[in-house]
Order: sequence, then C-alpha cells, then structure tokens
Amino acid sequence: GCGGTRGDSARLVRLLAGYLLHPNVAGATVLSLGCQNAQVAELLAVLAERGAPATLAAAGPGVTVGTYGPANPGGPTDSGSAYDSSEPAPRRLVIAEQQGAGEEAQFLGDTLRQTVIGIGHANRVTRAPAPVSALYLGLECGGSDGFSGVTANPLLGIVSDWLVAAGGRSILAEFPELNGVEGELIGRCLREEDAEKFAQIMSTYAAAAERAGSGFAYNPSPGNIREGLITDAMKSAGAARKGGTAPVSAVLDYTEPAARPGLQLLCTPGNDVESTTGLAASGAQIIAFTTGLGTPTGNPVAPVLKVSSNSQISTRLSDLIDFDAGELLRARGTTEDLAAAFWRKLIATASGTYTTKAERLRQFDFIPWRQDLSL
Repeated sequence: GCGGTRGDSARLVRLLAGYLLHPNVAGATVLSLGCQNAQVAELLAVLAERGAPATLAAAGPGVTVGTYGPANPGGPTDSGSAYDSSEPAPRRLVIAEQQGAGEEAQFLGDTLRQTVIGIGHANRVTRAPAPVSALYLGLECGGSDGFSGVTANPLLGIVSDWLVAAGGRSILAEFPELNGVEGELIGRCLREEDAEKFAQIMSTYAAAAERAGSGFAYNPSPGNIREGLITDAMKSAGAARKGGTAPVSAVLDYTEPAARPGLQLLCTPGNDVESTTGLAASGAQIIAFTTGLGTPTGNPVAPVLKVSSNSQISTRLSDLIDFDAGELLRARGTTEDLAAAFWRKLIATASGTYTTKAERLRQFDFIPWRQDLSL
C-alpha cells in the first residue's frame, strides 16, 4: 500500500512471492494499483532471486500475461524455492495494473478472461506420486487450554519427529509462545549461527513488544487463563512440544523459505491467522493446528488440520475439528497409537483423499503480519 512503511512493503512482497511459489499453487493473478510501495517489479525480482524468473507479454491495456518457474524446470534446486524434481513447470502469471489501464470495464474484462484461461491450465495439472520426504508440515496452536500441552501438542511432536526422520520438513512457528524455552531450543540447533539467530530474533521481538507497552508475559489470552494457562511460561512449555525432540536444522525469519530438511523454527506472531499465513509463505503444504477451545482458522492454499486437545470440544465443534487427541484423556490408546492414526490422516490429506473441515467450510484466512505503523 501507499500508506505503509517500506519495511512492511518489502515483507508483503516476500510473503506474496512465497504464495506464488507454494507447491499447492498452479499460477496467480496479481492485482496492482500501480503507485504503491509494493511494486510488481519488486515481486518479480524476488521470484527471480528464488529461482523462478517470469516471462511476460502485453495482453491488453494494463494487463500482462506470461509464466514463471524454475530456471531448470524438472530438476532440483537449492535456491530456497518450493520447486522439486516432481513439479510441472512453468506456472501461469497474470499481472493487472489499474493505473496503466484504460476504462475499468475493459481492464476487468481482460483480467478475468486471462484468469479463466489460467484456471484452465491449473485444471490440467494432475497428481503424481511423491515421497514423504517432499512434505512440508506447519505446526500451529490456537485457543489452547490446559490439556493442549498434555495431549494434542505432544501428539504433533511425535508426528513431526517421524516426518523429520523420513527426510521431510517440519516448521514450528509463533515465537512469543516459545518464550521461556529458548535455552532448550538453542541447545537443539545444529548450527551455531542458527542458535545465535534465534536468540537475536527473540530478544529483538521481546524488546519491541515492551516498547509497545506490552510483552511476552501478556501472551496468554483470557480464554487461555480461564482454562489453566495462567502464565506465558506454562503456555510456552506446552506449545514447544509440537516441535518434538528433533534437532533444529534452521531458524527462519518471517517470509524466509524452508530450504533445509528437518525441524525449522519460523518467526511469526502468536496471532493464529498471521502465523498460519506466514507458515504457508515459508512452504508449509499442510498445517496441523491444535486447539482446546476451538478455532475456525483456515488458509487459502494450505489445508489446515484441526486437532482438539479434549473430546468435549471435538464433539461440540465437530464441524471444525478433524482429529480428537482427547482420546488420550479417556485412555483410548497410547500417544503413539493416536500419532499413527493422525499420520495416516496427514498422508490422506496430502494425497487428496481427505478434505479438511476448514476447506469444506471455505475458511480461507489470510492476514500479512504488519510489524510497523501506517503512515
């Protein structure tokens, strides 16, 4: 936008580039006013930087059409983009910039026409077998209760460890909810530079929160406190269990792509939608979301699997919850048994044989994290 800071604009461009490069995205229509800070040229530059340069040609006043994709289509890349050897390339791109157009009716007509053509291209994409190592899993919690750190979060920790052992990527977000467990996570970092990066991001974030008149200690919400999570330390100890016990292979700042296999820490706020939006931008193909109080959060490009920490919320909000970890409280199987059942649901979701409740309800939430003020 025109009224935001250059820093927020740059973060927005990198966020949008992450969505354009997401494994679940077959192409994009990009709408631009024209004069804003987040220029189309900057978006195209980030795509090129991540190994997916675009080729465009005019298709009408203010409308350009082309493709974007890896410089080595069909081959692996270490650029940090989401492309791998199993992916068809290139993807279709429509750029519509209103201030460079003529009358609005023609501009919208050209944009819609080219978008429909792009949908036709997307519909011709077919599934192909892929190894589990190709899976990127985002780990999220929201509306947590006193059982979240006992049932649902440890269950995700086991699944995360299994995925990492298979060569996949698991991404743990929400840095305010890691306050108090920094030492344990720093000790698990494989590289010294990642340990230092995590400590630096956490201290900078905490200082910014205090300057705003708040702090990580204010992270627990009224609902968290009512259900037993009365301090940030208690909330953080439970939230961190989603990351299992695997070594930390990378620490990512907001919008950085998950370029290495293994467990990775991604800086996002604790806000549910801002965090899930960031997880998808970093490449999470599926997001596993634990909740004790319930939440309708979804995502436009990444299926969000909801895991309840107790059976009461799973029953009462059955239209939102995909998996009930509250079975552990009723001694109906071990944590490993339930983890195996959730693993099967995770693979079914990735394979397209299971549709998440959030998708069925069209809960497609998207909120960029604005770290600065509006001008």
